[in-house]
Amino acid sequence: MPRAATTSDAFNAVAEPRRREILNFLALQERPVGDIVDRLDLEQPSVSKHLRVLREVGLVNVRREGRRMLYRTNAEAIRPLYEWTSTFERFWRHQLRRIKERAEAQVDRGPESDPMHKGDKHDPDTSGN
Repeated sequence: MPRAATTSDAFNAVAEPRRREILNFLALQERPVGDIVDRLDLEQPSVSKHLRVLREVGLVNVRREGRRMLYRTNAEAIRPLYEWTSTFERFWRHQLRRIKERAEAQVDRGPESDPMHKGDKHDPDTSGN
């Protein structure tokens, strides 16, 4: 089955790591293309291409200020991404809670009860090597 075009929706657009970097950079304030190029160490044509995709799916807005184009994230367009990923938040919280509980139990028992430490006492090498 052919892959969906990157401009078909926000999910496809953010599948590209550089676009996520750009969104992160624009999250706090609007910026001109030159700032994005400098900060992310990308070529200007590449940044422009990524911004075009992000604009087409509505994840960024642009406004003209004199000769400069200023880009900013569109929080409302990002909401569906947030809502979808937040459905998995409880699973991550559960996993992190389990890791924390195991670590705390390990501290309470001491390192000698750690299965990774069992058998650490090595017999001396009697082979002469």
